[in-house]
Parts: sequence; C-alpha cells; structure tokens
Amino acid sequence: FSEDDMVVAQYDFQPTNETDLPFKKGDRLKVLQGNGEWWVAKSLVTGQEGYIPSTFVARANALEMERWFFKDLGRRDTERLLLAPGNKVGSFLIRESETTKGAFSLSIRDSSPESGDVVKHYKIRTLDRGGYYISPSSNFSSLQELVNYYSSYYKNHQKVAIKTLKAGTMEPEAFLQEANLMKKLQHERLVRLHAVVTEEPIFIITEYMANGSLLDFLKTEDGKRLKLPKLIDMSAQIAEGMAYIERKNYIHRDLRAANILVSETLLCKIADFGLARIIESEYTAHEGAKFPIKWTAPESINYGTFSIKSDVWSFGVLLTEIVTYGRTPYPGMTNPEVIRNLDKNYRMPCPDSCPDEVYQLMLTCWKEKPEDRPTFDHLQDLLNDFFVATEGQYEMQP
Repeated sequence: FSEDDMVVAQYDFQPTNETDLPFKKGDRLKVLQGNGEWWVAKSLVTGQEGYIPSTFVARANALEMERWFFKDLGRRDTERLLLAPGNKVGSFLIRESETTKGAFSLSIRDSSPESGDVVKHYKIRTLDRGGYYISPSSNFSSLQELVNYYSSYYKNHQKVAIKTLKAGTMEPEAFLQEANLMKKLQHERLVRLHAVVTEEPIFIITEYMANGSLLDFLKTEDGKRLKLPKLIDMSAQIAEGMAYIERKNYIHRDLRAANILVSETLLCKIADFGLARIIESEYTAHEGAKFPIKWTAPESINYGTFSIKSDVWSFGVLLTEIVTYGRTPYPGMTNPEVIRNLDKNYRMPCPDSCPDEVYQLMLTCWKEKPEDRPTFDHLQDLLNDFFVATEGQYEMQP
C-alpha cells in the first residue's frame, strides 16, 4: 500500500463503542477508507480494524508531525511564543503565512546589541517545479530539508510547553472565552499563556518550565534535598500568585502540586488556572471522575460551590504535599473515606517532621466555614515572615 495511506496517531484514543479502533499516541495505522470525520483504518500494531477520529491522526509524512510546525499561529502570537522566557536565540517555528494561502513563514528568535531580543520572519518561497527556498542560492525539496539545513546555524529547538486537551472535553467557544481571561491574568507567579489553538483537539501553548510540576520535582533527588526554608519559600511564592488571583476576583478550582510548575532556578508558578471550570466532564464530583477529591473543600464536594476560599482549603492540602515531598494527601484513605471523614470534621494529622506552626496554618485553611479561612494575601505575609516569626529555630528532621 502507498505511503499516502499511512497515518500516525497524535493522541491516545479510547473507543466509545465496539466499532471504534483503539490506539495509542505514536501508533501507525493504515487508512482503508478516508472521508468525513471518521475514517476506517487498520492498526499496524494490533492488526485490528475499526473507525478512528480523523483529527487524532496525521499523515505519516505530514507537517503536523513536526514539532516546529504551527499551522494556524499568527505573527503576533508567534512573537510572544518565541520571546517567552526559556526560549533561546535560534528558537524557531514554521507557520502558514497569514497573507498568502498555502505559503509558509519561518520565524526565528534573534538578538542584537541595538534592539535586544527580536523575532525575525522570513517568507518561504516555493519553486515552480516544487520545492522551497528562502534565499535563491539554496533550495530544498521539502520543508523538513530546509529546516535541517538552517538548524545547523541554530542548534536550539523551541522551548515552550504545549498542552493538549482531549477532543470533546470542552466547547471550543467556552474555552476561547476562558483563554482570553487567562491571557489577561499576568503575574510573575503565574505560568504565562502565549497562545491557544482552538480547533479540536485544543492546544495551549505556555512558557516552558524546566523542572516540570512541583509534585514530580519534589520526588527527584534534587527535590528531596530541599530544606524547610526553601519549601516555605516555595509555599510563599504560590500564595503570592494566588493572592493575585484573589485580587482579580478569579478562582483556580484545582490548586495542587501537580498544577504548580518549577523553573530552572526553582521559582514556582501556578498553571492551569481556570481550566477546571470548563472541563465539565472531568470536574463533576461523580464516581470514577478525575475529580481531585482529596484537595477539594467540603462545600465544593457536597454542593459544587467553588470560591477563592475553597482554593484556600486546597492550598492547605498543597502545603502537606510540599512538606512531605509529594506524598498523596490522606495516605491510605480512599476518596469515599475522605468524604465520610470530612463530614465528621476529621482533619489530616500533622505530617512527620512538619513544624507545628506550619500545621496550625494548614488547620486555618481547613476551617469548616469558608469565611473563617484566611485570605491568600494574609497567607503570603505569614509565609514570607515565617522564619522571622518563629525566630528561625525550626529545622526539619532528616
């Protein structure tokens, strides 16, 4: 069969009925019948045949497979993306031209003493007989060849984070509305949102954070070596970001160590704010949902009411994750047990080697009445002054 019939899965796909064909990201499939939104295909991994969503796959040689290709990114979003912290001189991408249909542009981050960091855009021209060139002296049969040639000047790849949301988890319109709001929230302690691609599957492009999530980082050798003052400092940074969200009358709704990202220099930034509200299917408290029960305030579990005060409750739980280097909250308890115990006013006990002052702070975050819980502004002040207030006499036991 011809190479044209070959596609590669871009995402995992779980069937919703028995005529669908399951596959994992990276699987190669042969398209047997391809028109409309659902194609008939055969998996070259399992040999099974069935229906697949066409938006979940890309032609085996297609541009969509290339991590440097951003089909619908406009010039302004391209510049934001490439000038993001974490991207170096030489970071580049290729996108479809906004002005000429079917043509392409190469955008590269550059730097000069006069103008500092800038993005330069080059029109990629096509030859009559097929092929591409930027400068007439060098032409190439494919964009991949052109990229390989120019990459020899610029060794670095892009440094941005790209998050994909599974098709069907939200309405693109609702997401776009939320994304516009998220773009307005800009603060040192919030992960910067550069761009969104709103055709399903939806892509979110954010600044790159070298150490990944705080949850994963705390479990690494470097993370485990962190001493109490640094852990308190990280908690203070998160409280500072949440105090900004509080001032903007916004709610996070899913505050936990997995949604905090850590930079190369160990700065903490809050990610995924606002997403929980629009991913309806995953954030309704029903059996089997990915609803983060152990981080959720009782009023949110029982009545579905979220507020900045329910975020404060989650922050108390996040503090337990930080001082235990990423241990899951309520160790040994299932979600239903947590719900039953909270209804009886149970609270997590003080984690091993956690100073009592920090535990008392957690307990104030877990007050029954939301209005009795502290503000993030107050929490930020307490954590910033923690060692002054406690005269620095606390060391975590090894």
